Amino acid sequence: MNGNRDAIATGKQVIRIEAEAVSALESRVDERFEKAIELIYGSKGRVVVTGMGKSGAVARKIVATFNSTGTPALFLHPSDAVHGDLGMVRGEDVVICISKSGNTEELQLLLPIFRRIGASIICMVGNLESSLAQAADVVLDVSVREEACPFDLAPTASTTAALAMGDALGVALLERRNFTAEDFARFHPGGILGKRLLLRLEEMMVSGRGVPVVHKDVLLKDAIIEMNSKRLGATCVVDDAGILVGIITDGDLRRLLHRTTDVVNVRAESVMTPKPKFIAPRVLAAVALQQMEEFNITQLVVVDEAHRPVGMVHLHDLVKAGIGGESGG
Repeated sequence: MNGNRDAIATGKQVIRIEAEAVSALESRVDERFEKAIELIYGSKGRVVVTGMGKSGAVARKIVATFNSTGTPALFLHPSDAVHGDLGMVRGEDVVICISKSGNTEELQLLLPIFRRIGASIICMVGNLESSLAQAADVVLDVSVREEACPFDLAPTASTTAALAMGDALGVALLERRNFTAEDFARFHPGGILGKRLLLRLEEMMVSGRGVPVVHKDVLLKDAIIEMNSKRLGATCVVDDAGILVGIITDGDLRRLLHRTTDVVNVRAESVMTPKPKFIAPRVLAAVALQQMEEFNITQLVVVDEAHRPVGMVHLHDLVKAGIGGESGG
């Protein structure tokens, strides 16, 4: 049990140290941060992010955040850079160098080359007196009071702080570019958010001969046959002009049979729910799901401009398509 209590105490201490490291960054988001944003936003090139070891892992994550939020970025490994990969850096690019000490040998070797190429340099460092800080156009202070590592050696709080600063840059650039949720979805077409913001009803609804439709004057038994054959648990009801006037669902049938079992001569019009909920085909599938949840219905009729039924969507189909899941990347 003592071991368990020690592990819990250690875990809480690590979280506290790293939380304090991130919290301390807030006061450092100042005019230097703003200058970094304007430098990146005003660039006609890309953002090249580089760092060694754990800082390199942070750099890769920042690149992923930038790319998914509208800021073109790429990762440059410092060791690979001096063996040919420097060819990816252009004069119009902005380079972000990440280093706790600010004196990483591999980065120091690259600084004068970045200068000769003409790229601007932003650094995230834990030492404002370092060679990297002295050479950069913009310095972002990501220093920490202590690492979560008990020996104050393994990068823990320092990498968390650098990661948080990278996220701050990414989100600030997102807002600076007026980047929308729809823009985000275009970069994540395979994710749930992409489906919510890109998938329209016309792409997934049942259409054509698959749409259950009966005239309002048909006998109920014919309406039931139509419902069973189309397997959507409902049928649209139309008038002589083909205009939607109602819907018959499984629930309507149950309610009818609860009142009477004499249904031989019952016609569709007397059973249907008049003025059913409907939607247009170009509407997002996520909007259809929202309406179905709001009105507590499982089928939604899709109509054209003349109010004729051209499709039907079932709640289960939306859920199966991932429209109702949690967002993610």
